[in-house]
Amino acid sequence: MLHDLFPPGIQHALDLAGIFVFATAGALLAVRKNFDVFGIAVLAEVTALGGGLFRDIVIGAVPPAAFGELSFFVTPLIAAALVFFLHPEVQRINRAIKVFDAAGLALFCVTGTTKAYEYGLGLTASAALGLATAVGGGVLRDVLANEVPTLLRDREMYAVPATVGAAMIALSIAFDALNALTTAAAIVTTFVLRLLAMQFHWRAPLAWNRRSAVSEEP
Repeated sequence: MLHDLFPPGIQHALDLAGIFVFATAGALLAVRKNFDVFGIAVLAEVTALGGGLFRDIVIGAVPPAAFGELSFFVTPLIAAALVFFLHPEVQRINRAIKVFDAAGLALFCVTGTTKAYEYGLGLTASAALGLATAVGGGVLRDVLANEVPTLLRDREMYAVPATVGAAMIALSIAFDALNALTTAAAIVTTFVLRLLAMQFHWRAPLAWNRRSAVSEEP
């Protein structure tokens, strides 16, 4: 589906760009946690490829794309090497990295949903795997770094935009309206929602009428 909407070269370049920015985010967290070079590389790989790896195993697309395409595996190592040597400079452009990360989130929730549907899953399951593709690597990264996963405490609505994008693709498929326009609309909507959440510090709602005196952990 998605490969019918965009030329293969463009689709591959977009995948690599998303993998690179996700890997950079993972490597930066490893640096902040004082991980060694191996830990930096592992967190970069896991962040970049974890979501897609989980999706491919669930739908039976084996070997997963992360292992079948050498460039997918090497790109996170390049990002890890850059962060290892240039992390002060990379940290200074962290805002720009977050913008690219939002673009990767938007792309991956769409590609994940369409690929899951191509392998025979229903619309709801496909949207769920689209979300997993977009945020799964970040969850694994946070667990390995001993952080509360962003998925569970969505302070700047990271998972919500991906859910919206995946749902838009699922609805487009349901109404036989999946084309370049609706795909682009899902990507742009996810991207813009994520940017607005970062700008205005939007977050998902807490428990209704919560009156506990226990303060939220930092």
